[in-house]
Amino acid sequence: MIEMFNSSIGKKLVMSITGLFLMVFLLVHLTVNMLLLVGDGEVFNRAAHFMASNPAIKVIEPLLAIGFVFHIIYATFLTIKNQRTRPIGYSKTTSNGLSTWSSKNMFILGTTIFIFLIIHLANFFWKLKFGTVETITYGSDTMPNAYALVSGLFISYWWYDLLYVIGAIFLGLHLSHGFWAAFQTLGWNGTKWLKRLEVVAYVYAIIIGTGFSIIPIYFLLFK
Repeated sequence: MIEMFNSSIGKKLVMSITGLFLMVFLLVHLTVNMLLLVGDGEVFNRAAHFMASNPAIKVIEPLLAIGFVFHIIYATFLTIKNQRTRPIGYSKTTSNGLSTWSSKNMFILGTTIFIFLIIHLANFFWKLKFGTVETITYGSDTMPNAYALVSGLFISYWWYDLLYVIGAIFLGLHLSHGFWAAFQTLGWNGTKWLKRLEVVAYVYAIIIGTGFSIIPIYFLLFK
């Protein structure tokens, strides 16, 4: 088992599995965040409160954190190792003959996304989890006013909106290669399937990148 994960295919398999796990999370996270555009914030606050208080989410949350950290550390390890052993860096070329800017710069994109993630967590997750956030009551339910926290930041700081959009674009570029590459590693590498996965990858990347970009733009222009 250890020998398999020390092999080239084993390393790619680890990156693929952790990457796909994070891609599912991004889709769920975007779905919840899009509720920021609905109504006066009650729908988003209820959804955010449900996600924070749901027992299943509390179990998944540390697994998600471990997945993020492991994916980032392992990608860094592989990149450094590949740069030392060969002149062509990680993901410089692809096995289907395609070479895109995203595939050549996966580590740079990943590093940029990681920096954005730290800023994002500090401004939202950390404040909601450990900071002091005003509460709001709907009927008999009292919960943190996550909507006020998020919308307030987007409305007050245009530069953070710009940073958020740039982060979303870089995330989309990272996913445009990572999505189909993950499935390719898992064995879906036939000519017919690979072409289909490339299309799905671009659609998924556009949905994620555009979806996360729309939110700060909405608050900047219309609130």
